[in-house]
Amino acid sequence: MKELLKKYENKEPEIIFNWKDAETEAEGWTVINSLRGGAAGGGTRMRKGLDMNEVLSLAKTMEVKFTVSGPAIGGAKSGINFDPNDPRKKGVLERWYKAVSPLLKSYYGTGGDLNVDEIHEVIPITEESGVWHPQEGVFNGHFKPTEADKINRIGQLRQGVIKVIENPGFSPDVARKYTVADMITGYGVAEAVKHYYEIYGGSVVGKRAVVQGFGNVGSAAAYYLAQMGAKVVGIIDISGGVINEEGFSFDEITNFFLNKNGNTLLADNMIPFEEMNERVWSLQTEIFAPCAASRLITQDQINQLINTGLEVISCGANVPFADKEIFFGSIMEHTDEKVSLIPDFISNCGMARVFAYFMERKVQMTDEAIFNDTSEIIKKALQNTYDKNPSKTEISKTAFEIALTQLV
Repeated sequence: MKELLKKYENKEPEIIFNWKDAETEAEGWTVINSLRGGAAGGGTRMRKGLDMNEVLSLAKTMEVKFTVSGPAIGGAKSGINFDPNDPRKKGVLERWYKAVSPLLKSYYGTGGDLNVDEIHEVIPITEESGVWHPQEGVFNGHFKPTEADKINRIGQLRQGVIKVIENPGFSPDVARKYTVADMITGYGVAEAVKHYYEIYGGSVVGKRAVVQGFGNVGSAAAYYLAQMGAKVVGIIDISGGVINEEGFSFDEITNFFLNKNGNTLLADNMIPFEEMNERVWSLQTEIFAPCAASRLITQDQINQLINTGLEVISCGANVPFADKEIFFGSIMEHTDEKVSLIPDFISNCGMARVFAYFMERKVQMTDEAIFNDTSEIIKKALQNTYDKNPSKTEISKTAFEIALTQLV
């Protein structure tokens, strides 16, 4: 696996597109790791301090993710070095998508990512640049459909991603009109835990869980974990956190979800961040779902969790460990050897899978069909990993081996 990984990491990307905004200090990159299957896909993120290397590592991560979620295409990513809270953000995005539109028409598909919203920014702004849909390049490059077929499938995609969830089994509050895009990634993170126990032995019911981050992914993961009977004992995010060693009830977790302020937790008796960051790692817990930013979790934090009886980690964040390496650094390797570590490209593939699902010919557009499809894809990936290595450790190493064999 290490040899395969080295080969994959050292392979130069096929395309690097660099853009400097004429009106602001913004700079952007699209990195296409490869045009495997004739196309590449990966979202657009924006943050101050972002650089090309961050975009490159994320493009490589996407390519690995597509081996699980489908379609069988290359990985790509776009990133813009600019403050997303700057009032000039909309103009920057408009000029960016205009510049990158020839790629989006031909062989590159994008979506929302950190600080860039799929529904309110990516879709309307790319449309203004003459792109039918942000995934049009994947259709043209990979699927090569007829014009009529393309219209039909883009219609499915448009409708599906922004579909309002009507089934109360999948939505914390049907009246609030949460969409598939709001909930699917966190749902996959929770389903990965459920399938892990089904395949490797045990049950999620009654297991204690700690969730890091309370944006779209973390809040949805906490909600679905509580719904399936896990006891969420701690939630930490940038604004602080909450602890209940007996486990919060499903109603309490639902209320945290409904009351959050954008991507931050709002609750009575919030514990300040510094204190929370001291206490959360020593809570007795079997399940850990890191769903905040990448590269945050230190060796010391993970060791504290392992010492309290940690069993499984389901990654909502891409590369949650504070390693320098693109994929498999020393902290990740250490963790993988000690506990069951479900890698990000399996556990957080929900949104990538939704795109792949709607690109297929004619699919069911019900909540059950969409969510069950993501669940089945994650289950299949975990089952394949188990079939190759039934041990509860080195799950990530085994999963990488399966993925990289398809790519190198």
